[in-house]
Amino acid sequence: MPTKTILRPAAAAAPVGPYNHAVRVGDLLFCAGQIPLDPATGQLVAGDIQAQTVRVLENIKILLEAAQLGFANVVKTTVFLVDLADFAAMNEVYARYFTAEYPARSTIQVAALPRGARVEIEVIAHC
Repeated sequence: MPTKTILRPAAAAAPVGPYNHAVRVGDLLFCAGQIPLDPATGQLVAGDIQAQTVRVLENIKILLEAAQLGFANVVKTTVFLVDLADFAAMNEVYARYFTAEYPARSTIQVAALPRGARVEIEVIAHC
């Protein structure tokens, strides 16, 4: 059985519950869903869906870099939106981070997200 390694980068915002930021098993990295928390304050960032999506993807970048990976290593994402009307604006920001060989993706509308966030994104990366 592959070894399970827990990643808790000091640069990341503290988790808002009993979970780890990321878990590596074998050659896969499973990142917990990230909401737009400012790592410096632990507070939700102000602004529209684009500002929140930038913060979410910057939080994911922190996790990937802690595992010495980048967005090119991501093979699957799941995007949770409180309002699918925000899809186009979120997608515009998302396309700045993921290029060329895009990961597989699911996008789901949900009733609510932690701390009143409008977007949450989780990723699986290949190491």
